[in-house]
Amino acid sequence: MSGRDDKEGAVRKRAAAVWPDHTYAAIDLGTNNCRLLVARPLAEGFRVVDAFSRIVRLGEGVEGSRRLSVGAMDRTIAALQVCADKMRRRKVTRARCVATAACRKAQNCDEFIARVDKEAGLYLETITAEEEASLAVAGCRPLLGAEACHVLVFDIGGGSTELIWAKHHPDSVIEPIALTSLPLGVVNIAERHGGGDFSPDQYEALVRSVFNDLRAFETAHGIKEKMSRGEVQMIGASGTVTTLTGVHLGLEKYDRQRIDGLWLTFADAQSAAEKLRCMNLEQRAAQPCVGPGRADLVVAGCAILEAIRRTWPCEKLRVADRGVREGLLLSLMRWDDHQSRKGAPGGATA
Repeated sequence: MSGRDDKEGAVRKRAAAVWPDHTYAAIDLGTNNCRLLVARPLAEGFRVVDAFSRIVRLGEGVEGSRRLSVGAMDRTIAALQVCADKMRRRKVTRARCVATAACRKAQNCDEFIARVDKEAGLYLETITAEEEASLAVAGCRPLLGAEACHVLVFDIGGGSTELIWAKHHPDSVIEPIALTSLPLGVVNIAERHGGGDFSPDQYEALVRSVFNDLRAFETAHGIKEKMSRGEVQMIGASGTVTTLTGVHLGLEKYDRQRIDGLWLTFADAQSAAEKLRCMNLEQRAAQPCVGPGRADLVVAGCAILEAIRRTWPCEKLRVADRGVREGLLLSLMRWDDHQSRKGAPGGATA
């Protein structure tokens, strides 16, 4: 076990011992999805006791109007009410609920947050793109191999794409070097192009556009050179990557146990992406790992992934069906551990 693992294991053991009655919850409300994770701390990591995910399309139309629509807010609050009910039934005592790109862009975000408080009984906070990226990389840390000197984590969301470039010290936590958030996600790209179907020329134009947007990040940090020397591990934490993995594996239904942590070659990812791009909307919707909720979005995600591959050519990436929620849970547990150490020996502060 590495020194870093020793330190993190000690934190979790203290959390499990000092806060034995606490149940933690994290909600990640994105442009497209509402996700909940409920967990209890263990000596090693945490045990998930409940989870929930629903496509809500909160950011539908925000790109043009800069406002959350009434319908989108209604759908999202209905999902958040389910989350709140699960949290009550699981007797959650520590929780954090965050919103990302759609709420950052919407001029009426305060109105929506007030409705969430009143109708779902949840305190929802809008976090910055920088904090979103930091939480995502923290949640993906268990997937990082000890041999990697650096890590490039990307998260293709509904309203933005986050990139985190970090140095990896095997005996300590990941040290972020830089992070950026591009205002490009599967929802706003699909809306901009009038749906989920792209001709070969439209698809190539989109890939080139995103590629141009990524060049500044590469120029500033010289990631490609380090990647050519085998010093960089790439982690893909997004619905696009997990969907392509499910299509590649030919799964009859989505299976997180088979997908999270899998190594996916870019050749296999490209093959799955081309298969989906050549389908029409109805055919994509019939794919078990795509479904009607993602059928009009997944090709846009494939184009972003292809632009990432062209910018930073590497043989494979590690698939992460984890991210912000896991980062939130770990940060809550670390906070409780920190507070416990400030209290009297052998006990926790009130």
